[in-house]
Amino acid sequence: MEQQGLTERELRAWRTSFRMLELLRTRIEQQLQASSGLSNADYTVLALLSEAPDGRMRAFELGRVADWEKSRLHHQLTRMSERGLVNRERCGSRGMYAVITANGLAALKEAVPSHAQEVRRLFVDHLTPEQLDQFADIAATILDRLQADQPTT
Repeated sequence: MEQQGLTERELRAWRTSFRMLELLRTRIEQQLQASSGLSNADYTVLALLSEAPDGRMRAFELGRVADWEKSRLHHQLTRMSERGLVNRERCGSRGMYAVITANGLAALKEAVPSHAQEVRRLFVDHLTPEQLDQFADIAATILDRLQADQPTT
């Protein structure tokens, strides 16, 4: 079967979505860095740990929830550990917990209000409640498919 190109409608949807996601990621990263000194990756790890029981997660579980490769998570936790945002604690002979520190929790609490304000300014405030629901449904459909197609490691 011959590979077909994308139609104008498909190209418009793809290019617009891709550019929007890239700009949102860049602007959120800039805002987090300017307001709190955190990267988006820092914020993601801190938010996930803050929601976990006792502020701790097995490293493999954190990587799975964040959808990060093992090496990315390792390097991110190393950088955050050096800055006092997280600790690593042994779990058995081979396991490791990532644990949010008091400094990490304080950094997250400081970052949340301005981060939420920026998300609202760049994204939420431009859509009606119905459009937000539609957007979430569309994104969930694509995300579900991406996760289903993801190779298991």
